[in-house]
Amino acid sequence: MECMKYLIALLAVAGIVVSSMALHVHLMDPNAAPPCAVSEHWDCGAVGHSRFSWILPKTMDEIDGTVPPSRLHVPVAALGIAAYAVIAILALMGRMGLVFELAQVGFFFAAFLSYIEAFILEKWCIYCVWSQGIIAALFLLSALALLLEWRKRRAGSNAAAASAPVE
Repeated sequence: MECMKYLIALLAVAGIVVSSMALHVHLMDPNAAPPCAVSEHWDCGAVGHSRFSWILPKTMDEIDGTVPPSRLHVPVAALGIAAYAVIAILALMGRMGLVFELAQVGFFFAAFLSYIEAFILEKWCIYCVWSQGIIAALFLLSALALLLEWRKRRAGSNAAAASAPVE
């Protein structure tokens, strides 16, 4: 069980690295060629500069500069960095219930972003796909950690009940 929290924290650090690479592409000049534009269906620049790369999607007026952008816009990759950092810290603290809840939210958010990539943008970002795989692994590992923790507690309570004196 102890090694599980370190494995989860290590995966969360990998998520921070991947999200940082996606944020780098997001912050690049839109006219520069991103390092991950490999085909017409795999283009991190197109995904990273789309209106969906923000937590609150930008309007077309904000994207083309005719209207100043709102301060409420946060890059999705920046949210990923923060969420992975919180998951790593909570895992090292042994708070697997909270890790599971955050990983669950992250997993479904990543699934929604996958839908956007597949059916709206019709382009994929390799960093996004890596991040989606990492959050899926975190979701499964945190669920497994909770299951193992529950079984350990259950075995401990059964052993205590069996050794209690009968009156």
